[in-house]
Amino acid sequence: MSEARTPPVLDVRHLSRDYRVRGANGASRAFRAVDDVSLRLERGSILGLVGESGCGKSTLARIAMALDRPTSGEVLIEGEDLFALSPRALAAKRRDFQMVFQDPYGSLDPRHTVERIVAEPLHVVPDAPKGRDRTDLVARLLESVGLRAADGARYPHEFSGGQRQRIAIARALVTQPRLVVADEAVSALDLSVQAQILRLILDLRDRHGLSVLFISHNIGVVDEIADRVAVMSAGRVVEEGSVRDVLDRPQHDYTRRLLAAEPTLHTIGRRRRSPPVSPASAQAP
Repeated sequence: MSEARTPPVLDVRHLSRDYRVRGANGASRAFRAVDDVSLRLERGSILGLVGESGCGKSTLARIAMALDRPTSGEVLIEGEDLFALSPRALAAKRRDFQMVFQDPYGSLDPRHTVERIVAEPLHVVPDAPKGRDRTDLVARLLESVGLRAADGARYPHEFSGGQRQRIAIARALVTQPRLVVADEAVSALDLSVQAQILRLILDLRDRHGLSVLFISHNIGVVDEIADRVAVMSAGRVVEEGSVRDVLDRPQHDYTRRLLAAEPTLHTIGRRRRSPPVSPASAQAP
């Protein structure tokens, strides 16, 4: 008898999301932000979801994180349908998936210390460490993303944008999730800092076996980090495949237009094949 196949970490099946929007004349109409999207993400892989602003990427991300509900379709995390779970079971399941948001300035509460911010997701973990053990856990995570253990006592305003995004990544890792969704996680950063954060994500993937859904409007950034890419336009996935197949041999006109708008793609592709830089040996931005 053959061994049962392990389900993908993320399995999005025929997902659609409709909204009611009000026009200039006051009448409301239906708007479909996500239209029959299906995606799979295997353990230890990075799937890049790329498309222009307004194409439905962030709506899809919010549904994948169970922060919004679909009009139809399913989201399965390691075989469990999130929207078939009870509220209590969903709260417990949240330890398996976390999110890194776009804005490294607005996503961290300025009133709280870094230690409290990083530890915040532990409220969904029944056996979470307390006291000194919690402090030690946060210290190890901060060091793993290229910061210092002592930074736990500081506040967000004391850090640069790149350092704040490292803090956000540490927070996403504190529950030891299977899946991390990064929604435009480097778009607010300078190019040199973007490169450091991308290499950090690759290094964490290699060390922890993370699966990452990496969302960006920049196809060059996706080329640098992803194993596979899905191209989204007007709520639909118009093309999907390995990064090299899609970006070297695009089949859809929309993908060709995205590539034409990225003049440095060939140089980014060369950087992508370089070994990841260890965050412990790199200076934090």
